[in-house]
Amino acid sequence: MKKWLLSTLSLVMVFVVGGCEQAKFMEFVKSTEHEEITLKISWWGEQPRHDYTMKVIELFEKKYPYIHIEPDYAYWDDYWKRLAPMAVAKQLPDIIQMDLVYLKTYSENNTLEDLSSFVEDRVIETEGISEDILSGGMVEDHLYGIPLGLNAPAVIVDRELLSSAIGSLPQTDWTWTDYENIVTQVHDRLGIYGTNEMKSVDVFFSYFLRTQGKSLYNDSGTGLGYEDDQLFIDYFDMQIRLLEKGAFPRADVTEKINGIEHSLFMHKLTPMTWAYSNQYISFSEAAESELDIIPPPGPGQVEGLTLKPSMLFSISKSSKNQEAAAQFINFFINNIEANKIIKGERGVPISSTVVDQMGDVLTENQKRMFEYVERVKTNHYEVEKADPLNAFEVVNLLQDLSDQILFKKITPSEGAELFRSEANDILKNKKRSAN
Repeated sequence: MKKWLLSTLSLVMVFVVGGCEQAKFMEFVKSTEHEEITLKISWWGEQPRHDYTMKVIELFEKKYPYIHIEPDYAYWDDYWKRLAPMAVAKQLPDIIQMDLVYLKTYSENNTLEDLSSFVEDRVIETEGISEDILSGGMVEDHLYGIPLGLNAPAVIVDRELLSSAIGSLPQTDWTWTDYENIVTQVHDRLGIYGTNEMKSVDVFFSYFLRTQGKSLYNDSGTGLGYEDDQLFIDYFDMQIRLLEKGAFPRADVTEKINGIEHSLFMHKLTPMTWAYSNQYISFSEAAESELDIIPPPGPGQVEGLTLKPSMLFSISKSSKNQEAAAQFINFFINNIEANKIIKGERGVPISSTVVDQMGDVLTENQKRMFEYVERVKTNHYEVEKADPLNAFEVVNLLQDLSDQILFKKITPSEGAELFRSEANDILKNKKRSAN
């Protein structure tokens, strides 16, 4: 103890004799008060997301030199395959990037910590964040995830490529009939696809249902939220028509594409791609031409476009450093310098205070994305909540049936019947395993 005290006093003398500023001296003293902590953080995403997240981690470690971050990241599919066995073994990373489709399932399995106490104790500051937005991370009365940004469904358009085929861009109030006519003209005039596959079929089928006043799930999460299977049939009949005209890619063309840089859109094999609004930033940064972001077709766009927490940060129940993990989440959502690095790639920041201070660093494309989400927010301020228990199985079922329909192994009518039967069975059977 004496040796430690003498050593510390000697260092103090060095700081004082050397004329060190008081702030630097206090920072040194503060750093000696903490034990070294290592946090493991996992997320999914494309390379640009990994790159800037590492920069944010460096910024955080500079502010909290006693906390070391071990990152782990992957593409979407690989991410969840990797996470599942860790959840079973109760060995999840301290901080997990979570999605609404999995939030309830992981929380029900007692693998996620309720973050309410960290908000109450102001470890996670929520000034400037509305309760509606925070509710996106709630399951019943427990806060299991902090949203990292707000998104909305969108169509991203290569302005020059589309204009070369039809002479102009679609109006923002375009209809599904307009959509079919446009993508058919593109194929006929340019010999490329008019649009890409709606790969996240649950996202855009859900949007389609909302434009009809329906939803994918009922309010209790125990079954589907629509009764008329003609809605399912109409949605996929449209895709079959475009597939037969050559305006829509076959499933075997797109099934092996992984990552924005390999997409048909980036190779100018289609002028339109279905996406979430935050993906506009990744596409626009990688593209060599001007891109626009417009709402999907209607009518019923106002009802169809909702705000979705793009992703969330959750803390694992097994984490031994939960308060430090909460500090990182707070830094990620509230630190101005960090968000000027992120620039809305995970969605428009949830804090109005942060948004107000970002205008000077945003490119024109980034501003377009922020403005698009703001329009959706103004027109229909509804924030999506956690999907029902085992919703990921319903999503996987819908994707599988979509593939079978587009490969013409089954008809849309047969797909509608299978989806209703099997989806309702999944949603009623709440004792299924999450992993």
